[in-house]
Amino acid sequence: MDLFDVIVLGAGPVGENLVERTRAAGLSAAVVESELAGGECSYWACMPSKALLRPAAALADARQAPGAAGAVTGSLDVPAVLASRDSFAAQWDDSGQVDWIDSTGAEFVRGHGRLDGPRRVVVETPEGVRRTLTARHAVAVCTGSSAALPDLPGIDGAEPWTNRRGTSAERVPGRLAVVGGGPVGVELATAWQSLGSEVTLLVRDDGLLSRMEPFVGEEVHRALSDAGADVRLGVSVTEVRRPQPDGEVTLTLDDGGRLVCDEVLFATGRRPRTGDIGLETVDLEPGGWLETDDTLRVGEVSGGWLYAVGDVNHRALLTHQGKYQARIAAAAIVARAQGVPLLENDRWGAHAATADHDAVPQVVFSHPEAASVGLTAQEAEQRGVNARAVDFDLGSVAGAAVHADGYRGRARMIVDEDRQVVVGVTFVGPGVAELLHAASIAVAAEVPIERLWHAVPAFPTMSEIWLRLLETYRG
Repeated sequence: MDLFDVIVLGAGPVGENLVERTRAAGLSAAVVESELAGGECSYWACMPSKALLRPAAALADARQAPGAAGAVTGSLDVPAVLASRDSFAAQWDDSGQVDWIDSTGAEFVRGHGRLDGPRRVVVETPEGVRRTLTARHAVAVCTGSSAALPDLPGIDGAEPWTNRRGTSAERVPGRLAVVGGGPVGVELATAWQSLGSEVTLLVRDDGLLSRMEPFVGEEVHRALSDAGADVRLGVSVTEVRRPQPDGEVTLTLDDGGRLVCDEVLFATGRRPRTGDIGLETVDLEPGGWLETDDTLRVGEVSGGWLYAVGDVNHRALLTHQGKYQARIAAAAIVARAQGVPLLENDRWGAHAATADHDAVPQVVFSHPEAASVGLTAQEAEQRGVNARAVDFDLGSVAGAAVHADGYRGRARMIVDEDRQVVVGVTFVGPGVAELLHAASIAVAAEVPIERLWHAVPAFPTMSEIWLRLLETYRG
């Protein structure tokens, strides 16, 4: 019988983590995937994009290091970069991921899965076989999200790139227009510019990375422009035309101008992959985001058996945050299956995804890198927090000076003055991604300022920024 304790729709990082944790607790599980096990992150997002970005970052670091700069006489080896990207994407072969799922004791089911009423999933396999799976305890929707293209005249025939083509293209376009100033747009503009494209970045907002502190977007904008990219703010595309399949693309802009390019990449948002998974059979609207409580359970479905984990719940569209949710959801599913009371009143307990609200970390692997966790100054004000923003020039820290000649960077710490804890931290500068986890710990653990004073940073490292921020705060 196709009867399992838990059925998971989607074998991306979120689904894989949920399956692994439920299996570790002794529940039986099946995971259904219609594309590649490993999901968007493994093949068309996190891993291939970072493989494209890392060589350029390493080259930039070398050129800013005395003694090394003179040894750098060439440019990036583009075929080698693309080959490395292909390797990190496992040549778009998911056999290794399937083997890992099998090793957990879960059953991997290849095919398109759709809900068919309470606790039931029907799978159409590539061979045309129809399987009906039934869950004793829970079905978890972990189908992720896909790129959302704007409704523009001519876009259907223009074959625009999204993140998928932007991370898997086999050649470097001569002229690339990137539409969107969020993390995906900024990273892919950075990557392809470093590989030789003439990049134009079109942003409808008045700055890049608008969900971070304003100074972050300013630094990234400056660096992209210095590298040769054409960054245009406050402009939108109103029409896309590509008369010939392999010909030029013409973008009409709302300022009356036109831009001609070889390829155009849209990074203008995401939509949930819930349009064809049978939501209507459980009285939910197909194609929408699935709202959950902090145990990741969908409250609109009676019986408490349906969970939505990762991008589909629209809580925090980040791979690492989805994996965190998977761990929380698995703990809640196991507790409910075993009749163990949930720690519902424990805000940071095993069954509540509290970090989704208060401690979401994010790194944008641009040049310079941008990293943040928790609240920005604006978000703190909107929440009514009695907050103080503390800024410091990261370039004046000894470790940064050693890292690179002419290091440019900045750090901001947001302190809740009433509780005397850090509620947000933002960094921008080369190499700041590795500073972020310490900030995440400070925010998630709500470490008192007075205790942070006793966390001594090693000298000379960039982590001394913590001491400088605390000194500035104390005066």
